[in-house]
Amino acid sequence: MHYAVPNILSEMQNFIMRLFCAKTIKTALMLTVLLLAGCSAARFGYNHGESLTYWWLNRYIDVGADQQPWVKKDIEKLFAWHRKTQLQDYVQLLKLAQKQVQRNVSTAEILTDYDEAKQRAALIIDKALPDLADLALTLQPQQIARIEKKSAANNDDYRKDYLRGDIEQHQRFRFKKVMEQAEYWFGDFSREQEALIRRASDARPLDNALWLADRLHRQREMIAVLKKIQAEKPSRDATMLLLKDYAVLVFEPTGMTEHAQFFNASKEGMASMAALIINSTTPEQKARAIRKLQQWIDNFDTLAAQSA
Repeated sequence: MHYAVPNILSEMQNFIMRLFCAKTIKTALMLTVLLLAGCSAARFGYNHGESLTYWWLNRYIDVGADQQPWVKKDIEKLFAWHRKTQLQDYVQLLKLAQKQVQRNVSTAEILTDYDEAKQRAALIIDKALPDLADLALTLQPQQIARIEKKSAANNDDYRKDYLRGDIEQHQRFRFKKVMEQAEYWFGDFSREQEALIRRASDARPLDNALWLADRLHRQREMIAVLKKIQAEKPSRDATMLLLKDYAVLVFEPTGMTEHAQFFNASKEGMASMAALIINSTTPEQKARAIRKLQQWIDNFDTLAAQSA
């Protein structure tokens, strides 16, 4: 199954958030749809995505009065483009996922799904890049400081969630997150299934402190790029190039090349576990996932029709 497809929003959200403080312009776009996971709720969230995106951006940078009109306009243009050009692509991917979930899948297929999700995130980034550059060029020192402060608060939340307790507690917490996603798509799992998934979850590399270090590394790079743009005021094209270079830097799990083996193994472990979950489900569980996917197909069809 295209296991990564339903999480495109979150993937894009996290990427754009790293890309530049503000999951600006594009992030809530998909994030809203999948985060609100539900038929009418998803349509409602997407249809109000412009407002939600602006609200989210404002939390990070406190949009200035002179920035507000064109930032809102850019967000509206981005959503209009997305509705018109991208939603039917998601429909096709989800239809493939319906076929995929009916049979056993391999780790390699899951990794392919992951790459496809990244490609679609990259497409959105490319479309948003000129507007991101415009915003970056107008950021004031206090706005960049606000981004740093907000990032620090998010890091504190991460520490509370992921660094408390011992390894066993970390494993349980990670497994709980896995089961929340699995149960959304497939419903309840038997004790035997849960035990199987728990073993696969625990088999993945675990180093939450290293993930935090990676997170901090990305944030430092992001702030350095924004400060450089703010101080030097390069041309729009040069600014886009700086942001694009940063996007390339963070598109893979880390810029910390000395830990590449760990992050690659983590991705492989996640893909292997996703395949195991799909392959261990019963016909009834698979039927539920197919129905869930159909709900998303119907949602995207409806949203796309509204832009016609």
